Amino acid sequence: MLDADIRAQLAQYLDLMEGDVLLKVSVGEDKVSREMASLVDELATMSSRIQVELVDLERTPSFSVNRPGEDTGITFAGIPLGHEFTSLVLALLQVSGRAPKVDDKVIKQVKDIKDTLHFESYISLSCQNCPEVVQALNLMSVLNPNITHTMIDGAAFKEEVESKNILAVPTVYLNGEPFTNGRKTIEEILAELGSGPDASEFADKDPFDVLVVGGGPAGASAAIYAARKGIRTGIVADRFGGQVLDTAAIENFISVTHTEGPKLAASLEEHVKEYNIDIMNLQRAKRLEKKDLIEIELENGAVLKSKSVILSTGASWRNIGVPGEAEFRNKGIAYCVHCDGPLFTGKKVAVVGGGNSGIEAAIDLAGYTEHVTVLEFNDQLKADSVLQERLRSLSNVTVVTNAQTKEITGTDVVNGVTYVERETGEEKHIEIAGIFIQIGLVPNTAWLGDSVERNKFGEIIVDNRGATNVPGVFAAGDCTDSPFKQIIISMGSGATASLAAVDYLVRN
Repeated sequence: MLDADIRAQLAQYLDLMEGDVLLKVSVGEDKVSREMASLVDELATMSSRIQVELVDLERTPSFSVNRPGEDTGITFAGIPLGHEFTSLVLALLQVSGRAPKVDDKVIKQVKDIKDTLHFESYISLSCQNCPEVVQALNLMSVLNPNITHTMIDGAAFKEEVESKNILAVPTVYLNGEPFTNGRKTIEEILAELGSGPDASEFADKDPFDVLVVGGGPAGASAAIYAARKGIRTGIVADRFGGQVLDTAAIENFISVTHTEGPKLAASLEEHVKEYNIDIMNLQRAKRLEKKDLIEIELENGAVLKSKSVILSTGASWRNIGVPGEAEFRNKGIAYCVHCDGPLFTGKKVAVVGGGNSGIEAAIDLAGYTEHVTVLEFNDQLKADSVLQERLRSLSNVTVVTNAQTKEITGTDVVNGVTYVERETGEEKHIEIAGIFIQIGLVPNTAWLGDSVERNKFGEIIVDNRGATNVPGVFAAGDCTDSPFKQIIISMGSGATASLAAVDYLVRN
């Protein structure tokens, strides 16, 4: 079941187990059951601490990870390999008694939960966002006997997924009812449960020398460069890692031939934590005002003050702005092909956008969907020629240019898209099960209003030092008018803005 490289990695991890683990397995005669039985048997042969017992669980095939004589509430309904390999390893280690690498404050919040919570997370093994949710819910199950979690592979339980109209992963149910969608950290899950940190802890902080708003590559770089100067540095972020968390493969980050967004985001956070930086995660900025000091008001009402501020709030997926888009988000409308694409296997889908991201999405989708229709607003595709050549070699792809998307239709889920042929004005409708929107990014700057000068696209206007029109306020990364939106460029602009902010402090 496991190749030599994975076995070698796994052997090293299993040596770290601190106690015995019992795998309770429920399998049938199907292919997934046979593979699951093979996997758990192989695990048992690799460690004397792992035992296997055949039982009847709620779902077949599935297996639970337990301490002998104690159910810990962790169940895998599916084979946790691919992106979920780490979820399996951590479950084995944590159930065996190895302490998790989580802040004591978070552990206390989990242990203080009194309600009975049964989580079910619907995932895809190709989804790079799912493991963080699975690992967070597994950890909560280990820490609190009132909490259980079952990971469900949508490919293994296709009928169940379709009966619940789940068209985006990860999708989490709590006690049988929809709870949340998308990538979530354990802190975000606790916040949605009402068990997050008290917002008052941010209200009375001393003024910072440099306060960074945004936790993506630009923000992390800016915070590190400021902290290395020995000055009081803070970073406030809606979610640490920013849009990098939603990026699958990264192959243009110089000196690293290949990595994945979540892995890079985790490295950024780990690096920031090496310095004396006040990290305020899961907090969204609401207002900026220049007084004697610069004030940043958060949505929770707290006001942070600083001598200088670096804005690095990044960008988000751009919406089409048509009827049906909001109603069917996560119900057939998707943005991440790697995450949600497998849910549309054998179905007809559309991709809106003819740039590199749109054409790459169409190529990927063509591998397992019945048919892909690409809708491009302009009269020709904008993607690189090599991608266009690959696309046009595929027999199950149709490209429609000069197409203005007018409406996304459906009942409970998406069932079609209406577009207008811009040359003739003729309106057309195609039946589809899903639509992937790939039309670029919009800067996360609307909250600034008129406090900082922005261009017509909403991007913050900066000079070559990252300075805005407001003294002491700098900006970096994808939220600025920098012509190129790349991770490595964002990091460089974060460093530039940070050094300029320090220079501003010295001169003022």
